[in-house]
Amino acid sequence: MEENSMVDFKALEKELQAALAADEKYKRENAAKFRAVAQRVPSYEDFRGIVLASHLKPLERKDKMSGKRTAPWNCHATRRKTFQEDVAVEVSESSQSSPAPLFPS
Repeated sequence: MEENSMVDFKALEKELQAALAADEKYKRENAAKFRAVAQRVPSYEDFRGIVLASHLKPLERKDKMSGKRTAPWNCHATRRKTFQEDVAVEVSESSQSSPAPLFPS
């Protein structure tokens, strides 16, 4: 056999996996479209949102985290004073004195 007639099984398997994934995506999105139509969604944005979220699956009870959280949910929304707040306080305190006119007469 010539080298050109050799079958690349890795490439063939990769192509098959991609085709199977595309087929699964088509079926999932098509089913979501039928569900959205059956629900009589009020707008195209709602319809589109249902179709785009078709890959999401609901959480199961075992998926929930148990125990106390060690980190806050949103670490940027903590109550401690930040450097920016300190600077803002300094700026507001300095602006309470009479500001210099922008255009001197």
